[in-house]
Amino acid sequence: MIRVLARRSLDVAYFTRDPARELEGIREGGPGWWIRGGGDPSDPARVADVLASTPRAKVVGYDLVVAAPRAVSVLLALDEGRASGVVAAHRAAVGAALAYLEDRAVEVRERVGGETRTRGARWSSVVAYTHGVNRHAEPHLHDHVLVGARPEGADVVLDARALVAHALAADALYRATLRHEVAQRAGYEVWRSFAGVEHVSGLDEGYRALWPGRHALRGEKTHWERPDVVARWRDERRRVVLVGARPSPTRHRSTLDEHRFAGAFEGRLEVARRHVVAAWADAAVFGQGASDTLASVDALYPELRPGRGVHEVTVGVPRARMLERVIERGARPLEPAALDAWAQRSRSLERVRERAR
Repeated sequence: MIRVLARRSLDVAYFTRDPARELEGIREGGPGWWIRGGGDPSDPARVADVLASTPRAKVVGYDLVVAAPRAVSVLLALDEGRASGVVAAHRAAVGAALAYLEDRAVEVRERVGGETRTRGARWSSVVAYTHGVNRHAEPHLHDHVLVGARPEGADVVLDARALVAHALAADALYRATLRHEVAQRAGYEVWRSFAGVEHVSGLDEGYRALWPGRHALRGEKTHWERPDVVARWRDERRRVVLVGARPSPTRHRSTLDEHRFAGAFEGRLEVARRHVVAAWADAAVFGQGASDTLASVDALYPELRPGRGVHEVTVGVPRARMLERVIERGARPLEPAALDAWAQRSRSLERVRERAR
C-alpha cells in the first residue's frame, strides 16, 4: 500500500543527497523529477519550498512512498535490456496515483460565515525521487513523492484524514496502471492473483524468495554505483533455488475478475467511490490504465461521481456489486456508444428487479 509519512522537518537531505546511481542508465535523468514545478531537484532549498505549511502546524508536508510489487522490482536485476521500460512504467503509474489523490483527497476545511466547509485544492509543486534498491541492496523500485501540508492558495493545511482514506484506492490504481504500462513499455505480462499478489508471467518464484524485501534488521543506508549493484545481483542469482513460475490465468486479458470485485465489498455496510475504484483496479487482472478505470466507475456509478474527501456519498453493497454490468463492461477502453446502450439495458434490468421485489 502507498505509505503516507508525515514530515515535520524541512531537512530534505535524505532525498537530495542520494544520487540513486543503482538506476543510472536505465532511468531517464537523475533520481529527482518534477510532477509539478521546476528547478533543480537536488537543490535542498528548492525542494524544501515544496513542503509548504502554516506557522501553527507541526506537519510541513508528506512523503508518499509508492513501491512496485516485488515481482516487478525483481525484473531490474534480471533483464538489463528491458529495465528502462519497467522504470518508465513505474513513473507513469506514480503520476496516475498522484493525480487521483489530488483529484479526490486534497481537501481543506475552512470557516466561512461561522460554518466549517470543505473544498478541494491542489498542491503548488510536487517532486519525486526514484530509487531502485532497499537497505539490503535488493532490487526495490520505489518513489518518494514529496508534497506540502498546505495546498496552493489555502491558508490552512490539508485534511490528512482524506489523504489516508484514499491511499488504498490510489495504490490500487498505481498497481493496475503499472501492470498495464509494464506490458506496453517492457513487454512483460504482469497479473494479479485472487490473493492480491502480483506475478510476472514466466518469472520463477524462486527469485521472490531470493530477494524477499523483508528482514528482521533494517540495514544501513548505502549509496550503490550501478556496476557494483549489478555485479552483486549477478552473484546472488547463482544462489537461487528455482521452483517454477506461477501459471497465468487463461481468461481474456480485457476481463475483470468478478469474484475479486464482488469480494472487495464483503463485510461493508456502505460503499463509497474510493472503494469501487480500488475494487475495480484490483479486479483488472492484467491491469488497466487509470483513465479507463475511473471513466468506467463514473459511468456505472453516476451518483458517486461527486465523492471526495472523507465523507463521500455511498451506496449499498448490492448496488456496488452489479455483477452483470461489471462483467459486461470489463477492463477495456471506454466506448461512448456502447456505454449508452449498456446503460439503457442496465436501467431496464433495475426496473425488472424492482417489480420482482
